[in-house]
Amino acid sequence: MVTAQPTVLLVDDEADIVDVYALAFTDGDYTVRKAYSGEEALEKVADVDVVLLDRRMPGLSGKDVLDEIRERGLDVRVAMVTAVDPDFDITTMPFDAYLTKPVSDDELRETVDELFTLATYDEQVRERFALAEKLAVLEAEKTDRELAASDEYRALQERATELDERASETVGGMTPETFERALSGLGDGGETGADEPPE
Repeated sequence: MVTAQPTVLLVDDEADIVDVYALAFTDGDYTVRKAYSGEEALEKVADVDVVLLDRRMPGLSGKDVLDEIRERGLDVRVAMVTAVDPDFDITTMPFDAYLTKPVSDDELRETVDELFTLATYDEQVRERFALAEKLAVLEAEKTDRELAASDEYRALQERATELDERASETVGGMTPETFERALSGLGDGGETGADEPPE
């Protein structure tokens, strides 16, 4: 969903963190909503554009909230903001971006701007962006040996390649490289060279 006045929902069980995050959006470009639990997040998520979602919370975890958002079919972009070191389990989590705490105001704002822009693209572009994010996160955290041994990582690579090839077929004259450059214009995730297998 892209509303006339874009809305961002900030979710963390620590109120001080939510209040700090809100400082990144004081210029009035976004309407800011706050939630201090997974349950409250689900009450407020119905008509927002972007969610910054803490992964580890008591009660409903960020993963639980994310799963419910997707189960409801809500057209909202979600960035996980977490102190949890990413592992290969993120390959099956339907988020759009993954930020590791601590995060700066600039990083929060850039992520929300990117995801709001992403909402105007079709599902194929959104999926490819999310894949690039996951690949970049894993490549930053794992060794080449760990990546090479991971079926989950290989599956992400194969899906990314499939989408790149489909883009070159469906978008006149757009090669996989051009598609990758278009993605990199949305965020740093597109610049990782994520389709290159680890050595």
